[in-house]
Amino acid sequence: MGLLLQDVDKIVGREVHLKDISLDLAAGSRNVIIGRTLAGKTSLLRIMAGLDRPASGRITMDGRDITGVSVRKRSVAMVYQQFINYPSLTVYNNIASPLKLAGIDKKQIDRRVRQIAQMLHIENLLDRLPAGLSGGQQQRTAIARALIKETELLLLDEPLVNLDYKLREQLRLELQEIFKRRKAIVVYTTTEPAEALMLGGNIIVMDQGRILQTGPAPNVYHNPITTRVAEVFSDPPINYLEGSIHSGKVILGENICFTLNGRMSDLEAGDYRFGVRSNHFFLNPNGPGDIKISATVELSEINGSETFIHIRHGDTSLVVQNEGVHQIKIGSAISVYVNPSRFFVYDKQGLLKSSPTGRIHQTGAAA
Repeated sequence: MGLLLQDVDKIVGREVHLKDISLDLAAGSRNVIIGRTLAGKTSLLRIMAGLDRPASGRITMDGRDITGVSVRKRSVAMVYQQFINYPSLTVYNNIASPLKLAGIDKKQIDRRVRQIAQMLHIENLLDRLPAGLSGGQQQRTAIARALIKETELLLLDEPLVNLDYKLREQLRLELQEIFKRRKAIVVYTTTEPAEALMLGGNIIVMDQGRILQTGPAPNVYHNPITTRVAEVFSDPPINYLEGSIHSGKVILGENICFTLNGRMSDLEAGDYRFGVRSNHFFLNPNGPGDIKISATVELSEINGSETFIHIRHGDTSLVVQNEGVHQIKIGSAISVYVNPSRFFVYDKQGLLKSSPTGRIHQTGAAA
């Protein structure tokens, strides 16, 4: 039992916001929807919440058809990107407002408000108005108001996107623990692969209003079944080198050649696209069998304790993610190294034929 969406579409005017959405979310499950801006994540959450009705399709909760049921008659809570609080109410009354509307006993309201406030570390702010809070404190208040309802469905639409880096990291860890303690179906949206992996659970990859792939987080990350899934679920986006297989050899880019072996040995002769994530490139050989790619530096970006080196190999742009701070001159020649075992291999239609794990989990839909 849980939340089931069957062939759901959402059309606004002539624009298709969602197409052929089918999902089966188990009771108590943790689900992360990852997709770029305008992928359809918010549209899908609004359909789940009952804020919008689908143009076609069916939605059931625990076997009960709720397709046309309004949000007020559903057991649902939602947290938005922009923290929404009642400006004239204290933090205490903001959090308590859903319970007051439900007619809950005052003693029970007080106990639950203080319990949830302590969980989110805002127990010392209960007498303040939202205008006197920082952005992080306001978002914690909005999250507390959603959590206090103890609904069957908890929806969070990029709730940390407007917070600073340190606060996002802290709240991500706290939310993981909160989600584990709740019986609700949790659906959390993000554009960030690192956040999706950190939260774990079931991953739903979306693009242009469609679901591309679903499955447990590690399976989807290690086996993106199309090039589009690999692009969405990699940060920086996955690198690609065009190549071909002939006479037991792989020929890549500008005269890169190595012998076909291991998990790629079963691939037929033909043209392929070889994908590799940026963190699997190295500035020095890292082990036997590494291949060298000669390139020119286009840009070097220092990001905290890492450097992202943008390089050009022939007509192909690649990004190398390297630990440490490196000052590299633009226009200089550079050699980077990668082990062929790190390649994802896709056919010309963009379908995965070989992955670094040696296993291809055909979970969910591909489009």
